[in-house]
Amino acid sequence: MIRRHDIARIAFTGFAAAVALLVLAPLLWMLAVSLMQPGQAAQFPPPLWPAHPTLDNYRTLFREYGIGRYALNSLLVSTLATGLALLFVVPAGYAFAKLRFRGRDAVFQTLVAALVVPGQIGMLPLFLELKAMGLVNSYAGALVPWLAGIFGIFMVRQFCLGIPNEMIEAARIDGAGEGVILGRIVMPALKPILITLALFVFLGSWNDFMWPLIVLADQDLYTLPVALAALSREHVQDNELMMAGSVVTTLPVLVLFLALQRYYLDGLLAGSVKG
Repeated sequence: MIRRHDIARIAFTGFAAAVALLVLAPLLWMLAVSLMQPGQAAQFPPPLWPAHPTLDNYRTLFREYGIGRYALNSLLVSTLATGLALLFVVPAGYAFAKLRFRGRDAVFQTLVAALVVPGQIGMLPLFLELKAMGLVNSYAGALVPWLAGIFGIFMVRQFCLGIPNEMIEAARIDGAGEGVILGRIVMPALKPILITLALFVFLGSWNDFMWPLIVLADQDLYTLPVALAALSREHVQDNELMMAGSVVTTLPVLVLFLALQRYYLDGLLAGSVKG
């Protein structure tokens, strides 16, 4: 029995390592190509690692193509999107979980049903609305889709259901308003889900390509994915330069996710069994 258990554990570990290597292989190849000399990745067979690693591709991106400006644009948009999403989503989720008002359940069920509708369907109507409001080609227009995500409202509501009603009622009896209850009682209990939601929105807005491409026309306002796509049209054969741009786009969010992955998983699992 012990031998069979050890064999099964070794086999499972080996399988997990193989899957991890399969998942990491494209990222490692991207990093390796970004450090190669121009044209080296086009050789056959392509080298697995550069013979003489160089940072020239990164220098070219930052000095000649101003990739740093687009990175700052992405950072600004993602930070604002995260802060505004928490500002709108947290009170909405709390209201659906703990407040009583007419049509609450019907509205929430409608929102949940809307999750199955692809977001691309609403892009054209939203663009026309923003155009009428004069928000096209501005960061305000780029931030609108992130203001009140349905999935975020659902996550906050599910977690709020686990907060005892007695605690909230006691605060109300003591004279605390809903704002005080939300800020001093509910928010501290929501820490895991807030970190998860913040990470979810930040990663989504950082990697978003379609909506910034539609709403931002001024090249100076481009976010990193849009700028990299525009650059690829001019340098479609420069594999090493494009891979360096991909590393610049991927590395910040990858490091952020690895640093906060424990909170991210805890937040996703929290409230999963609540009705």
